[in-house]
Amino acid sequence: MRYSRLGSSGLEVSRVCLGTMTWGQQNNQQEANQQLDYAVANGVNFIDTAELYSIPPRSETYGATETIIGNWLNNNKERRRDLVLATKIAGPGLSWIRDGSPISGEAVIAAVDASLQRLQTDYIDLYQLHWPNRRHPHFGNHWPGEVKFSDTDSQAASGQMLEILQALKQCVDAGKIRYCGLSDDTTWGISEYLKLSTRYSLPRMVSIQNEFNLLHTKDWPYLIEQCIHEDIAYLPWSPLGGGVLSGKYLNGARPEGSRWTIAQRNGLFRDSVVVEQAVTEIKSLAEQHGLTAAQLALAWCDQVDGVTATIIGATSMAQLQENLNAFDVSLSDELHSEVVNLLKRYPLPF
Repeated sequence: MRYSRLGSSGLEVSRVCLGTMTWGQQNNQQEANQQLDYAVANGVNFIDTAELYSIPPRSETYGATETIIGNWLNNNKERRRDLVLATKIAGPGLSWIRDGSPISGEAVIAAVDASLQRLQTDYIDLYQLHWPNRRHPHFGNHWPGEVKFSDTDSQAASGQMLEILQALKQCVDAGKIRYCGLSDDTTWGISEYLKLSTRYSLPRMVSIQNEFNLLHTKDWPYLIEQCIHEDIAYLPWSPLGGGVLSGKYLNGARPEGSRWTIAQRNGLFRDSVVVEQAVTEIKSLAEQHGLTAAQLALAWCDQVDGVTATIIGATSMAQLQENLNAFDVSLSDELHSEVVNLLKRYPLPF
């Protein structure tokens, strides 16, 4: 396993971050324990979760994933100090989480305490804002016109950010969290948080996790360039495009128990004719080079300049092993050129 520094935090994290959002929905406690044991034994020290999980979000499973991780940590207390544990506070819009209200300073403090209790730990290494209070171009809303940025009151948004940072500072000072990060945010969001941190001597955001994969490269080049020069760790989530880049959904297939057989809050927006065409070519290219489609997609993501750690997820041990093996793959110049040509033909399939 290779390791990278988590932005300006100084923490060293594995190039593979174990995502956990299926635990409590598609995976039970025993299966999660097996995944954690295997990942840690193979050098993974970076675990990502959220108060929202499991996915798809439901009131009945709110907090379930953190609880599962907490049970494992309680039985593996000696491993806690070697792990970088990340979780997230949910943004607005879900009625069963703080009545769907925006993130506030009060919400941050309460949510941190609740996550610590579920996780059965004294501190969170990386505490992230799952999505902004303002409208944002994520979760399928990235096409021109989907979000009207001029509708956002930037001064009001900045005021909310300042309140959030002040609450995060309270949690840092109390030893409850070590570092802070963003998720599903933009270049403006990064810049505003950094500006406020400097102006008011508040915690600095050290990372951001956004969706990024062979089918969804909207953060390249502008946001990723900013991450490099501002020392912000870039953490791609959904590097397999919700599983579609494994090829398992080609020709209308819906394997039993897979994510696309479960109702999704935003629908199957990744299911399109162009995605089918792109994945068919990616799978063929991977097989020509002795790889699975998933391994090619993960290996490509790992080698992108600016990527710190890629957040993977698995619902079976076979998937986890295949995914981890992908990070031992080195793309040849020839294969890299062929992938670039694919990206030019399918620049943003969803």
